[in-house]
Amino acid sequence: MANHKSSIKRIRQEEKRRLHNRYYAKTMRNAVKKLRAITDKNEALAMYPNVQKMLDKLAKRNIIHRNKAANLKSKLSAHIKSLA
Repeated sequence: MANHKSSIKRIRQEEKRRLHNRYYAKTMRNAVKKLRAITDKNEALAMYPNVQKMLDKLAKRNIIHRNKAANLKSKLSAHIKSLA
């Protein structure tokens, strides 16, 4: 167990931040899965800007890496283009 007040506080802060980041990362993964599952092009086009915005925000806040966000956006865009 931590001995210093500052390290006890740091542990509390890290746990809170970890749960916050986990929530938003999971929300993003669910949104990406949902978009990939869509077979209707118009519906996918309507949902894509929201997912793209989410990915950009998470990359900006270092919850996910910026290259991962770019790769996901690229793959999702290609998926939407492939829809009939």
